[in-house]
Amino acid sequence: MTKAWGALVCLNAAALAYAENRPRGVSPEFAKHYKDPSTFTCISDPAVQLPFARVNDDYCDCPDGSDEPGTSACSHLSSYSPQTPSNANLTHALPGFYCKNKGHIPAYVPFTNVNDGVCDYELCCDGSEEWDGVGGVKCADRCQEIGKDWRKLGEARQKSLGNAGRKRKEMVLQAGRMRKEVEDRIWSLRTEIEGAEVKVRNLEAELKEVERREKGKVAKGPAGGGKMGVLVGLAKERMEELREGLVRVREERDEVKERVKELEGILTTFKEEYNPNFNDEGVKRAVRAWEEYAARDHTFEEDEPAVERDFDEMVKSDKENGLDWEEYEGGEEGSDTDVLYAFENYLPPTIRTWLDTRLRDLRVTLIDSGILADTSSFSTTESKAVTDARNRFNTAERELTNSRNDLQSRKDDLEKDFGPDDIFRALKGTCVSTDSGEYTYELCFMEKTTQKPKKGGGHTNMGNYVRMERIMVDEDLPANGKGLGSGERIAMKHENGQHCWNGPNRSSTIVLACAEENEIWKIMEEEKCVYRLEVGTPAVCETQAGGKKEEVKDEL
Repeated sequence: MTKAWGALVCLNAAALAYAENRPRGVSPEFAKHYKDPSTFTCISDPAVQLPFARVNDDYCDCPDGSDEPGTSACSHLSSYSPQTPSNANLTHALPGFYCKNKGHIPAYVPFTNVNDGVCDYELCCDGSEEWDGVGGVKCADRCQEIGKDWRKLGEARQKSLGNAGRKRKEMVLQAGRMRKEVEDRIWSLRTEIEGAEVKVRNLEAELKEVERREKGKVAKGPAGGGKMGVLVGLAKERMEELREGLVRVREERDEVKERVKELEGILTTFKEEYNPNFNDEGVKRAVRAWEEYAARDHTFEEDEPAVERDFDEMVKSDKENGLDWEEYEGGEEGSDTDVLYAFENYLPPTIRTWLDTRLRDLRVTLIDSGILADTSSFSTTESKAVTDARNRFNTAERELTNSRNDLQSRKDDLEKDFGPDDIFRALKGTCVSTDSGEYTYELCFMEKTTQKPKKGGGHTNMGNYVRMERIMVDEDLPANGKGLGSGERIAMKHENGQHCWNGPNRSSTIVLACAEENEIWKIMEEEKCVYRLEVGTPAVCETQAGGKKEEVKDEL
């Protein structure tokens, strides 16, 4: 036990001594290349060997710059430096100047930052990159302070991630319930549709039966009385009124004829006896008018005997004319419409046309009153019974169509990609927004992205949701944890937004990362009218592929 402990102490001491003897700016990752204290071999060019004393002598000897890990002499080769024609094909063997940052996280800084007179505490909290004190700058070691704050933020991030994980579990349960509701509704809709189809078939048959029954319908009367009985009664009553009216008019006509005959006699005597030598213009005009009247054609008087005979027939009783109302009051055989006009066959031929016109007027009146059903093939109206039956059928058919559309919509919903565990089903329609510049940007999950001017005005559609993808990202995570980090991330593609003037239709890519709340972190316009949004949400907390692990290393 004592020997083992002694060996461990010696090993730690050796490691400490080696760490202290490592050239400035060299990380443990590349320390193996600097073990030989006498000769240094360029890392990328083993054929080039230098005396070890030329390491960090502020002169770039190796083509890959590996002999200057602690100076800016080979910064022109740094991958952090802008490319120029002179260094386009050269690559530095080292990623940068290594800051130990004891008490915090080790990091590399670009070689161009070494001894530039600026303290780069964000990357090199121990200030070791300004070892030469250029311009009198002195960068104090702030790693303990910064590391402490970082660890507090880390603890807060871990707590937030724990809360986010719990929220995601709740969202998974909610999404499961929502999916179950859709599935249950699909089953109930199928049952409803089966019943609705039977109902529609029955109502269609009922409509056809009502149409058939109403097609020959003429009149409707009180219960038990019969529709024909009502019609016959109305027609009989109307015929009696017409007969009485004809008798009355005939008497008035005869009286008028007698008076006209008397007046004609007076005027004839006046014409024969008046003195034409008597210069009275009024008398002369009256005589001339009478002469013109007397000269007119009065041949209609020759037909008067025939008309009188027709009138005599018309004023006779219905039975005398061969019309037996009791025959029609007793039954409903045959078509009601045919029966309506059948009694015309018993009327005198000379008045059938006149009576037919009157009956047609009567029929229109009865139809308007709802007593008769309009059976004309050119009519746009129908009986109330047919209308009610048709309305019931149309309503049932419309409800069936709506149910079928609802069923298809829900089946399509189940086939959509809502992400792992159907998680985004719980977020569908949930909107988050943030202000950036002159605009407010709004994301509605699974729906669309919108740009809204702060000062008012029309909204701009930046794209509608079309699909979900997975992309790889490799970014440093900020201290507050509100960033994409590194690894595989879910991205939502929004396309076919509002057309961009002199450009394409707007589109957006929504890259998601784990966060306790739904929030928009960053908005960028990568190309003209092509946007990228970085968004945090609990929905992806267990789906993020493992990225770079952050470790605080204590240098011995």
